[in-house]
Amino acid sequence: MTRFVHFSQTEEQADAAVETLEASGYEIVLHNDDYNTFDHVIAMLVRYCEHTEEQAHQCALIVHFKGKCSVKRGDYEDLRPRCEALLQAGLTATIEEA
Repeated sequence: MTRFVHFSQTEEQADAAVETLEASGYEIVLHNDDYNTFDHVIAMLVRYCEHTEEQAHQCALIVHFKGKCSVKRGDYEDLRPRCEALLQAGLTATIEEA
């Protein structure tokens, strides 16, 4: 017996997720520096941006090789204290319009 699976609901859900992400007008961008260790960067992303260890590790690698990485998107009011905490932890981060 052959079953056909329709993906229209999944596509609609994906479109809604993309629209939500696009509607989140700001992002924290983490910038590369020469003095923070990978372990410290990873720990701070887990603590302040609610990343998983794997997610934080991937972001740390992107920052190292590309120079910067968007690490959190959302409303400015939510991102500001997170960014300030990253800065106080010695990281170089900015809030930018997404």
